[in-house]
Amino acid sequence: MPVDPNAATQSWPAPEPERGPNPARYLIPALVAAAVAVGLGAYGKVHDPTGTAFNLAGFSSTGAVKSWLATAAFLFALVQLVSALMVYGRLPGPRWSGTLHRWSGRVAFLLAVPVAVHCLYAFGFQSYESRVLWHSLLGCFFFGVFSAKMLLLRWERLPGWLLPIVGGLVFTALTILWLTSALWFFRTFGVTT
Repeated sequence: MPVDPNAATQSWPAPEPERGPNPARYLIPALVAAAVAVGLGAYGKVHDPTGTAFNLAGFSSTGAVKSWLATAAFLFALVQLVSALMVYGRLPGPRWSGTLHRWSGRVAFLLAVPVAVHCLYAFGFQSYESRVLWHSLLGCFFFGVFSAKMLLLRWERLPGWLLPIVGGLVFTALTILWLTSALWFFRTFGVTT
């Protein structure tokens, strides 16, 4: 039986190429980050500041309490940075560097929350000088980008560059927050308790 080269051939559907995750799905954490940041800023702007919210025994002022809590949070953020470099193989580290990274982040966040609550409740969103404006903006940004990072941690098949970038934004925001608050307080009023 001869074969007709012009005859129609049966074609099988070509397998679809394997695709990575849709980049549009990263809009969800970005929108959550924006909503958190804008929500905190809006609340801080419309809220009538009380001037004070708490004080702890043993500290001379609320500013001292906040400065020491922020300093402790910043130190744990430095542990976060070093442990992240260990996790990603940029620095040698023990097998438990991932656990160190997770727990230092939790502690840093828990130390930062009372500071943020006091700032929002006692001062609100302020802009009377550039240091204070940057501090207000970065405080809102920090909690927004932190929210995005927490959402991204639960997702599978992330690009390898995404978490380090978002984590770097969290670290950078917290560093500048510390510089514009605790360091400023210690330089202005002295290292007091």
